This record gives sequence, structure tokens and C-alpha cells, in this order.
Amino acid sequence: MQTLIKNIACLVNVREENKLLHGKELSVLPCIQNAYLIIENRKIAKYGQMCEILNQKSEIRNQKSEIIDAANAYVLPSWCDSHTHIVFAKSREEEFVDKIKGLSYADIAAKGGGILNSANKLNAMSENELYDLALKRLNEVIQLGTGAIEIKSGYGLSVEDELKMLRVIQRLKHTSSISVKSTFLGAHAYPLQYRKNHEAYIKLIIDEMLPNIAKENLADYIDVFCEEGFFSADEMKRICKAGIKYNLKPKLHVNQLNSIGGIEAAIKLNALSVDHLETLNDNEILKLSNSETITTLLPSAAYFLRMNYPPAKKLIENNCAVALASDYNPGSSPSGNMNNVVSMACIQMRMLPEEAINAATINGAYAMELQHDAGSISIGKKANLIFTKQIPSLAYLPYSFGNNLIDKVMINGEFLSQAPQPLKGV
Repeated sequence: MQTLIKNIACLVNVREENKLLHGKELSVLPCIQNAYLIIENRKIAKYGQMCEILNQKSEIRNQKSEIIDAANAYVLPSWCDSHTHIVFAKSREEEFVDKIKGLSYADIAAKGGGILNSANKLNAMSENELYDLALKRLNEVIQLGTGAIEIKSGYGLSVEDELKMLRVIQRLKHTSSISVKSTFLGAHAYPLQYRKNHEAYIKLIIDEMLPNIAKENLADYIDVFCEEGFFSADEMKRICKAGIKYNLKPKLHVNQLNSIGGIEAAIKLNALSVDHLETLNDNEILKLSNSETITTLLPSAAYFLRMNYPPAKKLIENNCAVALASDYNPGSSPSGNMNNVVSMACIQMRMLPEEAINAATINGAYAMELQHDAGSISIGKKANLIFTKQIPSLAYLPYSFGNNLIDKVMINGEFLSQAPQPLKGV
């Protein structure tokens, strides 16, 4: 049985070739007007213009098909959110109020808030409780159009609790209807007992956390928060090199608050991506332009923290590969709504709608090495799709930022009901 979706006003990001998009390539968004799409075995099997299936002799019309009328909706590939922290115990709205009162991110961290606050709350929560909360958040973002996601640890900061977080992510991988990638971020902050003994904590990461993670095959990537007051560029290199020995590729937090050599170190490590980049100089941009490392921008974090936005236009002008992600976390981006991320990228970073959509789909898929399953309308990829309400143009999506313009979400060829269902047989 196949599913035929007809009367699509615009089928967005149709690609015959998988390719990471650099620079000006991001502004090219292939679309088919007045289109159809065929799904077989949960995957995209064929697409084209409606005139092809109006021909009575068309092979499509001769097959038994479930027929879905898109009713002139725009249909897009689902969002690929390549940077999140959705496994956490509790929200931190009290720190939100502190920020309003004038405390900085560094001020809050210095008094035991921030990452350490989340670590304390997570330490007191069981794995099952943590899983239930994370699954609820994951289902919520799927309803908002996310069809592939990366999730980090980093609120454990001990062997036991980092493993607990990664086991939760592993369970989400097995039960969720979408693709989930796991990143080990034990080097997110120094626990209080190691604040004056960085070497001891780094040894704990390298000698105890990493071997246990490898033994249970709990992570795909390794991350380090390279920042003043957290981990230096040299410490990041040391930790990542230890992770690489266990086949964990680096995906790295760099240049969020300060430029301390993280970009240069990440490039030498052949990092899959460098994320945040609110603080970049021209020399660092030039170095990124000559590398294959993806620059993942997180505009909702800059919005929430009232920081300068990453220089998206400069990165694009210098031929960098740009992706967009939500940074969903309780402290600096308590939202996983990728629709808002795309709007912020256009409004605050002056990305074209085409650039932002490509960055949030195909380049986001590359930032998780999921480009063969997600990120575009391509034959053989999963039928994870966003159906919009009737809109006048593609630009209307980021333009009308306050409205929910998603009508339906399809995951693995089936429309979602109230909550995404686990894969059959899992």
C-alpha cells in the first residue's frame, strides 16, 4: 500500500542530491508548485507536479493508494534540531527573574545557579522520572514539527548521574518515533567539589565516565563547554581526544560569551559542529570558512539572555555551512520550538527565509549525520513532514512569528494524533 498526497500548494526543499550547504548555496531552496508526494514503507517514494497524476494513463493512478488531499498546504521536511538539552529535572524560572533584575549568566553561575542548579535537581531525581519528563518534552517538540533531534547530557556532573542521563537518552532513542542522537557533555561545568581541582574532574571524565559510556554504547558524540570560568581550549582538546579514542566525534560549545581559542581547537579536532558563536571575530570566521565544520547557531539562547546574536550573514558571506538549532534547556533557552528559531534567524540575524529553512532542515540533518534519513524531500528519506495551514507564501512562515501555522505533522508516513506514538514493534 502506498499513500498519495495530492494538491500540495508547494513542496519545499526537494533535493535529488544530498549536500551540505555552504554560503550562497543556503539561499537556494528547491520547491515544486502544485505538487504530489507518494509514500511507501514510511519513506518518500516519488514526487512531482500534479499534472503528472492527472494523466489517466499514469502508473500512479493504477495502483491502490490511500489518498490524502493536502488542500493547498505547503509541505516541508520536518525540522532537524541538532542541539538540545531536553533531559533535565526542573525548570529554572527563578533565575529568569534574577536575569530581569540584572544578574548576568556568569553572576548566576557564580552563586551556584545555572548548570550546577540543574545538576543538583537532576541528582535527586530517578531515571524513570527523568525519562517521563524528557519523553513529554520530546513529544511536544515533535508536535511542533521536529523530526530529528540531538540530546546532550551535562546536568549530571558525576559518573552515576551522567550515565543516568545518557541511559534516558538511550531509552528515548528506542521508544521515540523520530531519530535521536546522543551527546556526552560531562564537561559542562566543574562541580563544586572540583572547582579548585580541575585536573581531578578531567581525570574523572577521561578515566571513569568515558570507559563506562563506551561499555554501554551510550553516546554518539562528545561535547565540551569551552568558556571562561568553565573549560579552556586546551582542556577541551584533551577531553575530546580521549572521547575520539572511543569513536565519539566532537560537537562543541564555543564562543558563546568569550573568544578563548575554542574555534581553532575545534577545527584541529575536526569537530562535526561548533555551536553558539555569539562572540566571533573576523579571523575566526575566516578559519571556519576554510573548514568542513558546521556552524550551528542558537538564536533563541541569544534572545533569552539578551546577548548579541551570532553573525549569520558574515558566516554565510564567508562560505560557512550554517545550521540552526533550539538549544532547548532550562536555563538559557526554555523552548524547543524550531518555528520560532527560524523566525528569529530571519528577524534578528537577517537570514533569508530560504537560508533559515535550509539551515533548520538539511544542514541540521548533516550536523547530526542524519542526512540520509532527514532534512529534505528526497526519495528514500523518512516521510517526516510538516503540513502548514493555508499561507500566501513561504516567507509568511517566519514573517508571521506569533501564529501557529502548522496544520498537521506526519512522522514515518502517519499523521500525529495528540501524542506521537512509539515505533511499531518497539
